[in-house]
Amino acid sequence: MKKVLFFTACCLCMAMGSFAQVPALERVEPMFWWVGMQNPNVQLIVHGNNIAARKVELNYPGVKLVAVHKVENPNYLFLDLRVSSGTTPGTFPIKFLKAGEKPLIYSYALKARDHSPNRAQGVTTKDLMYLIMPDRFANGDLANDSFNNMREQGIHRDSMFSRHGGDLQGIINHLDYLKDLGVTSIWLTPAIENDEPHASYHGYAVTDHYKIDARYGTNALYKQFVDKCHAMGMKVVMDLVHNHAGTEGYTILDMPMKSWVHQWPKYTRSNFKYEAVMDPHASAIDRKLMLDGWFDHRMADMNQNNPYVQNFLTQNHIWWIEYAGVDGLRLDTYPYNDPAYMAKWALDVKAEFPKMTIFGEVLTPLPYTQAYFTEGNTINRGFDTHLPAITDGAVKDAIYEALNGHDGWDNGVTHLYTTIAQDFMYQDVTRNTIFLDNHDMSRALSMVGEDINKYKSAMAMLMTLRGVPQMYYGDEILMKNYSNPDGLVREDFPGGWNGDKNNKFTADGRNDKENDAFNYVRKLANYRKNTPVLHNGKMMQYLPEYGIYVYFRYDAKKTVMVVYNSNDKEVTTPTARYDERIKNVKTAKNVITGESLDLSKLTVGPKSTLVLELGDK
Repeated sequence: MKKVLFFTACCLCMAMGSFAQVPALERVEPMFWWVGMQNPNVQLIVHGNNIAARKVELNYPGVKLVAVHKVENPNYLFLDLRVSSGTTPGTFPIKFLKAGEKPLIYSYALKARDHSPNRAQGVTTKDLMYLIMPDRFANGDLANDSFNNMREQGIHRDSMFSRHGGDLQGIINHLDYLKDLGVTSIWLTPAIENDEPHASYHGYAVTDHYKIDARYGTNALYKQFVDKCHAMGMKVVMDLVHNHAGTEGYTILDMPMKSWVHQWPKYTRSNFKYEAVMDPHASAIDRKLMLDGWFDHRMADMNQNNPYVQNFLTQNHIWWIEYAGVDGLRLDTYPYNDPAYMAKWALDVKAEFPKMTIFGEVLTPLPYTQAYFTEGNTINRGFDTHLPAITDGAVKDAIYEALNGHDGWDNGVTHLYTTIAQDFMYQDVTRNTIFLDNHDMSRALSMVGEDINKYKSAMAMLMTLRGVPQMYYGDEILMKNYSNPDGLVREDFPGGWNGDKNNKFTADGRNDKENDAFNYVRKLANYRKNTPVLHNGKMMQYLPEYGIYVYFRYDAKKTVMVVYNSNDKEVTTPTARYDERIKNVKTAKNVITGESLDLSKLTVGPKSTLVLELGDK
């Protein structure tokens, strides 16, 4: 109810012409830009008290003030600048003039682009992503735990929905741990400022698009984090939120115009139904509810049909890539966004950063629903989204069905086979992110009933199936729990805080079961990192028989064979059926144990998986 009143008040405030009291020149965004961009145009958003009453002047060789846009709220101006090719980097004043008053001056910088080869390099099938919630991984700087000028105060580690104090420095302090584990890419849930009064730790209610949350660090520290990862041979994925913004951000508290967000007579939530976008028979209201309804009370739904909103979001994302050099982008709540804008956004980003990789969050158990949102119009959508990849929830669910289900015509391990068999719907399925869990869903260990054989089988499939694998922090040390409520899967990594009883970043701090799991994952992850056939090799799978599922990753140089036994008992299976791929090879090496095995028949434990590197013929 509180949010409904806030939302209504915003509408009335705008309609009556009463606007927020802000400093004379509160901000200019982007606060600086670069010369040599593929798109020479940049639109500055200027926020200040009655700033629209002032005349704008600037004078710098190669920079033209193309247009000055006044909008409904006089506290805003939108300035269209064109930066010609060959413009020299430098600084120049933008003057905001009003007769009888002192000029307001903003010193605007144009910088040289950084073309270092390890920046914006893309996340590919060579990589293993590791997802971290910064507030819950490690507290490396006690001085930034809380700030008096922010709405949520203090750290309260006994509350799952409060701030716990994790930060960027804590992650930097443990990069050696991640590199040793075999991680090659780190995805952080949004580290951008979330100055909301409650549950601000998750990062998906942005209140300042150009600022790292002070409780995580600074913009400079974020850039240092990216640079440090690059120096260690790791990449960084940035989590972006197009669909909504936190209600305490300045563009929401003092909106430029009524159409900045999707307006409703009263608070209206999305119906959360992808089908309303996909359905050729869908009603207009169902589609509107899906795309324009709010995700939550504290998440204002951005109106991406508004060209000012489009510029604001796209330029912000390009700014972060160029500033920090991140390598990949994960797009939150992808299906809820305006499709035409998102397609244009993807083209604009790729024009500036050709190697940038992008994957959209699409959570569904259905392959065709996922494929609908991917590039290439492969399933007759009639529209190219230019989205290279999605989060492959269909494969995730199929893996759990293979581990937990009872084998049948469509069930159990056969369901995994048939899900993979539908890969023809994607332009390039290898770009998809495959995963077992994340910050919004139950952890892998709990999903398999804490059965260590199933857990290891899940990890083996994650590391050997097609696609880009992604782990969730702590899975390697058997962190567990269910997603209802979601805070239960967002626990602190033990050892990330001074005074923690156990430090599970070290072998001495882990118990025997945890070390066994860690060593298994570490072995597989590093094997994958050093085995190109698991990056780019073809895949061949065989119809499951008697609960045994076999697939191969192969190229001209090497073959890896994966054998999963979905039965509740040990099984010895002949291998003649797989001669097409085994050919005349007689032996194989168990990747985990190093043991040499006779390939004429294989013995596999219950719910267990063998990862085998085939030997010489």
